Amino acid sequence: GNALPMLRFLRRLFLLALLLSGILAAGIWWVFNSPVGLRTSPLDFTVAPGSSLRTAAQQVTDAGVSLPPIALTALGRILGVDAQIKAGSYEIRTGITPLELLRKLTRGDVTQAEILFVEGWTFRQLREKLDAHPDVRHELRGLPEAELLKRIGANEALAEGLFFPDTYLFAKNSSDTEIMARAYRAMKRHIDREWQQRASNLPYRTPYEALVMASIVEKETGRAADRPMIASVFVNRLRVNMLLQTDPTVIYGLGDRFDGNIRKRDLLTDTPYNTYTRPGLPPGPIANPGLASLRAALNPASSDALYFVARGDGTSQFSRTLEEHNQAVVRYQLKGGKR
Repeated sequence: GNALPMLRFLRRLFLLALLLSGILAAGIWWVFNSPVGLRTSPLDFTVAPGSSLRTAAQQVTDAGVSLPPIALTALGRILGVDAQIKAGSYEIRTGITPLELLRKLTRGDVTQAEILFVEGWTFRQLREKLDAHPDVRHELRGLPEAELLKRIGANEALAEGLFFPDTYLFAKNSSDTEIMARAYRAMKRHIDREWQQRASNLPYRTPYEALVMASIVEKETGRAADRPMIASVFVNRLRVNMLLQTDPTVIYGLGDRFDGNIRKRDLLTDTPYNTYTRPGLPPGPIANPGLASLRAALNPASSDALYFVARGDGTSQFSRTLEEHNQAVVRYQLKGGKR
């Protein structure tokens, strides 16, 4: 009867469906293995801590990769790696495909190494960490600071404070020159952006002065919530030509002579970084500040506080007058430090 033609028809339909799904699969495969467009090459971008694949894909697109976020998200779901996003700073070059990009963003790229530069580290600490890294090709080891700056394309006189603290992901056997240059470009990118969005009438003439302030804020507290207020105190002091009198700058100025204990005589020993003996900001940063400190320096809290004292529990007590401050010192002195 008519069962045979029906079977033939169904077989053809099945083959057609198979062919179409094959074409579709090949199309998808081709899309995911074709190079994506980049705004510049190499292109640096950062995936913020705690990002999902969807937010990471958006950050990638925003940075100048011509790939719809939904495509990367879908690929991650298909491959089951959407929960394995790695936060940090990436560098990609022309020719990268969506599949390779996803491997980089997740833990799938075995040729990839990483290095963490911690907020508040000095240039020296950062350099020691880089010098000791087994997956780095070392070209800068033992070079004078001025030569190192020249090689990474920096025209500043001092290396301190110019490198953005982050996790840098890189291809194994990359040169330390490349990694340093990336950290330098990242700091420039962040400071320029924050400078554009800064509060009005701040007492800085240049972004570099703001960077110096950010480094002081970074070293004064490990507590993110206090940073805008600490920046406010120092900005207020600069405005009224009052000495900054901040211990971390004195410690930095002492260099190797600092033994972990700051003494009265240290505060009286003049160095270019002693903010007890010299007015205004020190000549350069005293550490590499993170994003929170950059933001605090360029958008400090609105206050008329001129003093603060550590409460001994990691928080600070802020005061407007010397009298209030002295009372706070008496109250908290036995537990914490003084300012």
